[in-house]
This record gives sequence, structure tokens and C-alpha cells, in this order.
Amino acid sequence: MATALQQPIQQDHTATSVTASNLAERIILIRNSMLFDGLAPGQCEDVARLARPKTIAREEALFTQGQPVRNLALIRTGSVKVTQLAPNGNEVILWIYGAGNVVGGLSELSVGSHSGSARAMEQSTALIWDTATLQSLMLRYPQISANTSQILLSRLNELEERFREVATEKVARRVALALIRLNKHIGKKVHEGVEISLSREELAQMTGTTLFTTSRLLSKWGEMGFVLPRRESVVLRDPYRLELSCDNL
Repeated sequence: MATALQQPIQQDHTATSVTASNLAERIILIRNSMLFDGLAPGQCEDVARLARPKTIAREEALFTQGQPVRNLALIRTGSVKVTQLAPNGNEVILWIYGAGNVVGGLSELSVGSHSGSARAMEQSTALIWDTATLQSLMLRYPQISANTSQILLSRLNELEERFREVATEKVARRVALALIRLNKHIGKKVHEGVEISLSREELAQMTGTTLFTTSRLLSKWGEMGFVLPRRESVVLRDPYRLELSCDNL
């Protein structure tokens, strides 16, 4: 895996023309993205034509910690986790993003290096813009710059909220709140409920607890009918009841 993480993102070699159906699909994704919120249809089409598609294999890196910022990715399908490696070698999950979210250099699009690494948690697809192209789009459409500031502010607020939870909340409540938050970001409807694709180790890492404690909680909530624990995912069978139970945890 270490070798794969050291590889910079590779662009798919595609024809310069975009079919009408592919263009329409790109425009829908772009219009629903917070980064491009408020752009007119014609402006969204300009943005869509300048994007390059990318298929990302499970565990493939989009970028690595310390690597120069070169691209920004808008996730079309799948999910991506952003991690940071501490000096002692411990890895911490900072974010998990699903369809419609952007991953990469947002801060001034972006000089310097990545502060973390990003890799796909499952086979995923994305639209890619290199930073020069996106900087040009920002000059043409200042709304993108305004949206960038809002995204960064939103992420800062979420980090502050999660830090407060780790510092003040009991473990069970932290895990429940994390599942509820992930439900909004990467939840996928399945027959039994809403599936969140992440392992118990990853959930424990996100909430500052142990694998044993996380497994015990999921088993307990499984018996109560709130969740359906699986090996590499958790199905929320009753997110509403799980959220209500947070007040009593």
C-alpha cells in the first residue's frame, strides 16, 4: 500500500470531446456541488467541459501527505477518506467524503503541499481539475471563490464540533454522533436501511476509541435494532432512534 500512496494522481486519457449524455451528467453533479453553487447553467457547462474523468481503484491514492498540490477532485461515485500521519507513525482519519464533495487543494487553490493523504475506500469515480484550470475558473466566476470560503468554514466548524465531542462526550455518544454524521455524507440506501461503508477500525479511529469498544457498541445497538453491523460497513436500520438514544448515552 505504501508504494501506491506515493504515486501522484494519474489522469485518464480521454478524447477531447464530451458526449452530450456525459456532459449532462457532469453538469448535474456540478450544479449539486457546494463548490459550484450559484453558477448559471452555461457557467456550469464551461466548468464541466474543463473537467477530466478519473476512475479510482479501492485503496488508490489521490494524493499523499507532503505532496505538492496539483489537483482538485469532485467525487462522482464512491467515497474517499483523508488521513494525516503523525510523527510517531499513527494515522488519523480527518474526513470521509462521498459523492458531491470536493477533495484536494481548496486553500487558495493552492500553493504548498498537502497536509494529509486521500485514498478511495471503494472503487470511486471523480471529475478532476488541475489547479491552474481552477484558478482560471475562479477569476472568471468569482462565485467559486466565495463557495470555497464557505466550504472551508463549514469544515472548520465540523472539526471544532468533533474536537468538542472527543473532549466532552462519552464514547457511546461519540460513536453514535459519528454514524449520524457519516449517514449524511456517505450513506447509501440498501434494503435493510442506509449503509455506511467503513470498517470498525476506521470508526474507532474517527472517534478516538478502541476497536473492542466500537465492536461492543455496534453489537449492543444491533441487538436493539438500531444498526446491522457488517465486516466492512454498518447499516443504519433506524437512524432516528439512534439519534434519539444519544441523549441517554
